[in-house]
Amino acid sequence: MLGPDYAGNGFVNLVASLVEACGGAPRHPPLVCLPAAELRSAANTVFLIVDGLGDNYLQASGGGQIVAHRRGTISAVFPSTTASAITTSFTGATPLEHGLTGWFTYFSEAACVGAPLPFQRRGEKASLGVAPGRIFVEPSLFDQLATRAIVVSHRSIIDSQYNRHHCGRAERRAYANLAGFLDQTVAAVKSGPERKLVYAYWPEFDSLAHRHGVASAQVRAHFAQLDSMFGELLARLAGTDTLVVLTADHGFIDCPPEESVELPPSLSALLRFPLCGERRIAFCHVQDRKIFLQKAKEILKGRADVRPSHELADEGWFGAGRAHAHFAERIGDVALVMKGRGTVKDWLPGEPRHLHIGNHGGMSEDEMNIPLVVAKT
Repeated sequence: MLGPDYAGNGFVNLVASLVEACGGAPRHPPLVCLPAAELRSAANTVFLIVDGLGDNYLQASGGGQIVAHRRGTISAVFPSTTASAITTSFTGATPLEHGLTGWFTYFSEAACVGAPLPFQRRGEKASLGVAPGRIFVEPSLFDQLATRAIVVSHRSIIDSQYNRHHCGRAERRAYANLAGFLDQTVAAVKSGPERKLVYAYWPEFDSLAHRHGVASAQVRAHFAQLDSMFGELLARLAGTDTLVVLTADHGFIDCPPEESVELPPSLSALLRFPLCGERRIAFCHVQDRKIFLQKAKEILKGRADVRPSHELADEGWFGAGRAHAHFAERIGDVALVMKGRGTVKDWLPGEPRHLHIGNHGGMSEDEMNIPLVVAKT
C-alpha cells in the first residue's frame, strides 16, 4: 500500500506547477522537482498524459526515448483512476474537492449511480439526465490562465459533455489515431507565436492494458509505438522552445480471475445502491453500516480491508482542500480496499459479464507510481 502524495511530489502538484507557470493561481503546492520557473523558461509547454502508463512499467520497459528523459517518480491521486485523476488535471482540484471518486459514483443530483466520463447511468446507455454543471462543480483551470490553451484529445470524446465542461475556453483539436495525435500536437505548438499550453491526452495504452493485461504482448507492442512517436514528437518540435512534460493518470496491475470476488448475495442484499468506485476500491452505500461492516469483514477476511469510508477521507487519501458538498455521499458508508491483486464486482442487468485483466484504482506501487518525463526542444 502506497499512500498518495499531495504535498509536493504528486500529480496534483504537477498540475499546480503548470497553472502557476501559465499565470494562474494554483490551489496546491507546486511539484518540487518541476517548479513553475522551469516551465516558464520555455515559450510552450506540452502536457502529455498517457492514460495508464505507470512508472514501474516504464522503468521495466528498457531503454527508449521516453525513459531517456525520465526525471523520476511522482504519486497518482487516490483512487488511482482516470475519472479522479483526469478531473484533477482539468481543474487543479484534489478528488476531495472535485468529488469524482471512481468510474462509478453515486450522484444524488441524478438519483442514480453513474459513470461521469461518458455521463451515463450505470447499466444503461441513458444520460444522467441532469445538467453537467450539477455534477461537475469545479471550473476549468484553462479559464484562469493567461496563456493560450489547446486540448488535443481523441475524436470519440473531444465533444463529450465531460470534455466540453472541463476544457472551458481552451481550443479543442481532435485526432483519430496515433499519427493524428502526433500531427495535432505538433500543429498546436506551431499554431502561433504566443506562449501556449498544449494539453495532449492519449487513451489507448489504458484500453489495451484493461483488455489484454498490462504485461501482454499487445501492450508491449503499443508501448514501442508510443516510444517511437515520442521521439518523433521531440524531433518535429526542435527549435520551437517547447518543454514536453509526459506523465500518466495511474498505473496498472494484472488481476488473475481467482483473485476476483463477486459480491455475494448476503452482502449485496444489504446495499442501498450498486457498488461505486472501482474494482480495486469499492464504495458501498449500505442500509446498516454496523451490520455490513461485520458481515463483510467475515466474508472478505484476508481479501479486503473493510473500513468506514470516512476514515479514508480523514486520513487524507483523497487529498486536502474544501470537500465537495456531496463528497461524503459519493464515497458511501463502507470502503472495500482490495488486497494483493484482488478485485470486487457486482452486476446489474444490462452489464456484460466481462472482467478486465488489467485493473487500477488501488494503492499498490504499480498503480500509484506514475512517471515524470521532461524534455526540452
